[in-house]
Amino acid sequence: MLTADDLRQKYMDFFVKRGHKIIPSAPLVPENDPTTLFTGSGMQPMIPYLLGADHALGTRLVDSQKCFRSQDIDEVGDNRHDSFFEMLGNWSLGDYFKQEQITWTIELLTKEIGLPETNIWFTVFAGDDIIPKDEEAATILKKNGIPENRIVFYDETKNWWSRAGIKEKMPMGEPGGPDSEIFYEFTQVKHDKKFGASCHPNCDCGRFMEIGNSVFMTYQKTESGFVPLTRRNIDFGGGLERLAAAANSDPDIFKTSLYRGIISEVEKFSGLTYSENKPAMRIVADHLKASVFLIADGVRPSNKAQGYYLRRLLRRAMVKMQELKGDITGTIEDKAYIVICDAVVKTYATTNYFRNANFEEIKSVIADEQSKFGKTLKAGLKKIGAVTPFDLYQTYGFPIEITEELYHQRKLKFDRQEFDAEVEKHQQLSRTASVGMFKGGLQDQSEITTKYHTATHILHKALRTVLGEQVTQKGSNITAERLRFDFSHDQKLSPDQITEIEQIVNSKITENLPVTRQEMPKNQALKEGALAFFVEKYPDIVSVYTIGPLDNWYSKELCGGPHVSSTGEIGGIKIIKEESAGAGIRRIYAQLYEPAIFQKEIIR
Repeated sequence: MLTADDLRQKYMDFFVKRGHKIIPSAPLVPENDPTTLFTGSGMQPMIPYLLGADHALGTRLVDSQKCFRSQDIDEVGDNRHDSFFEMLGNWSLGDYFKQEQITWTIELLTKEIGLPETNIWFTVFAGDDIIPKDEEAATILKKNGIPENRIVFYDETKNWWSRAGIKEKMPMGEPGGPDSEIFYEFTQVKHDKKFGASCHPNCDCGRFMEIGNSVFMTYQKTESGFVPLTRRNIDFGGGLERLAAAANSDPDIFKTSLYRGIISEVEKFSGLTYSENKPAMRIVADHLKASVFLIADGVRPSNKAQGYYLRRLLRRAMVKMQELKGDITGTIEDKAYIVICDAVVKTYATTNYFRNANFEEIKSVIADEQSKFGKTLKAGLKKIGAVTPFDLYQTYGFPIEITEELYHQRKLKFDRQEFDAEVEKHQQLSRTASVGMFKGGLQDQSEITTKYHTATHILHKALRTVLGEQVTQKGSNITAERLRFDFSHDQKLSPDQITEIEQIVNSKITENLPVTRQEMPKNQALKEGALAFFVEKYPDIVSVYTIGPLDNWYSKELCGGPHVSSTGEIGGIKIIKEESAGAGIRRIYAQLYEPAIFQKEIIR
């Protein structure tokens, strides 16, 4: 039986033999991309290159990207949903297209991995009044031995890709195209009665599982309609967990090697078996795995942004662990979760995901949250009946399962529909707020975000000049309204230090220094003094942005861009806030001046 490690390696080797270069996984918290809280797909870090930017490693790329999807947290508990997963990806940036991609995909699945061809189904775009039916993809599938009855056509809700979804929602200039999804049929799963003989790949009856998707990025939306892209791209993504389930011929992803060791520790902790306690054990295993990965990438529990979801994961896992012990309101003291977290790290021992992780810090963060939730749980128990279930959920962090059970124990009325309505109302408000929060994100490569991005490089150097060379970047976030920059430092900045940093940045802007991009080996760039945030994520050949003359530079950093061509284009910055962002980390917020306003400020 193939392990997930085997599958990951086979996938990489297969595409490397076909001219692809391996790119490292990006962090779970996207750098300089405020359009989303987490990296939720393999495509996400590749957007600038899919939109036309050149990649340092060329036109054929392959990777395994770690991903987290917060929207799937409440779905975890069945056999196929997980909040953390790995996505295998391969890309052609204006190189090969449908013929090679479809042929290679079938060869990989059937010959390299050994999946029975009779269990593999493909879906393709059915076409509409704007974009024609994808007969080309269907023809290539047939030529590669896929019978017509296992090729199913769907409309754009299933087989069209763009970042915005269906074509009507796509903004002008956005690329998109038809796609071909791959499904594995678990023949041992009986057809759902409501589908009967009409069961098909997208019916969600449990018999089929999507294991991959090839996007044929062919069109761009313009004012005059959809026009062909000058450079057609291939964007493939396939879930490793689901591929492993197919290789096992078992639709339960939690029985794969990616969960086996973790589930085993949960069984030891509870004294129960997985076969009789699947939903709770799946939640514990998934949530603690996701938590370990998020903490390793710098996320800490809090009541907002990424930290909010980490807190939800940890608290829901803790409740489920207590539930397995038979006392949902018991004191959360058992340290078994640390052993489970160790199992997570062991599961990924062959990867580089935890190469620079501080395991003691990961355990400390979880232990601290455990202690806080124990106190919160006790406080919340006193509020049962005095506040609404939604208040328990929102204010005290009670997972809905614990609230519902406590209400039933105390013979109180629990209205799930009312609770769900409150949650939906809250989520709608959050989505509305997010539109403003994420407006004009870096991935749109707009003029304003490009200015902010270059300004962070100057700010980084200025911080090191004033505070010392030990200062390093810990994260950044850019919107159309401001930049946010996190850096290592253990003391609050004084007003004089803030003024000095601001003056240095603005002086480098007024000098109108050139900004130059070069490609070179990573080791060479680092030897030359280039800085790098998450250095392990960069490939062997990197893009280096230098601010100032190449023989007398001011700032040099590894970066994917985009940047202005000279610092004078930025205008000027004003530091508007400085605060703590966690132990040993400070955070600066700054805004750009309009050039005219900036000049008046300088004169004054």
